[in-house]
Amino acid sequence: MFRNVFLTTSILCLSVTLCVGVAFADSPKEEAPAEKPKSGPPFGRGFGRQNDPQFQEDHEVFFYLLEHRKEITRTIKMLDNGIETVTESKNPEVAAKIREHVTAMYDRVENHKPIHMRDPLFREVFNNAEKIKITTQETEHGVQVTETSDDPYAAKLVQFHAEVVSLFIKNGFSEMPKNHAVPEK
Repeated sequence: MFRNVFLTTSILCLSVTLCVGVAFADSPKEEAPAEKPKSGPPFGRGFGRQNDPQFQEDHEVFFYLLEHRKEITRTIKMLDNGIETVTESKNPEVAAKIREHVTAMYDRVENHKPIHMRDPLFREVFNNAEKIKITTQETEHGVQVTETSDDPYAAKLVQFHAEVVSLFIKNGFSEMPKNHAVPEK
């Protein structure tokens, strides 16, 4: 009888230890910031490519802008064949990062160096990049961008993309893992 009680108690103790250990191992070691992911590509593959040396710098600028999103204003004017946006900040450092980001993204579209390809909208924008004309004009506090296309589908793509950029500014890091709809052809 003593042997059965000892065996049962030992098994029970081991089970409790195992359960507590598993629960403790699965619990977060430290509190993560409310908004910003800890490091690296935040939500799986598709945000960048390993053979792209410019990616890390672009990634850091994008995160900086998300961290300072409350200092950014943005307007979108819908055109029949695209959009005209003005993105600005009264903070000179943020305004400089906005300009840097726009220049980098223009380079990516122009030279077909896509990012965020797991998102259907971004994938379609890059797949139709040759149909999109982009012009930029610096403003006192940021940049004005005009994106147009003679192709009606590509024009819709830049309109949808402009709305998503505004969602990044509105929602910050929580917008990153979302997939965004593409317009109907």
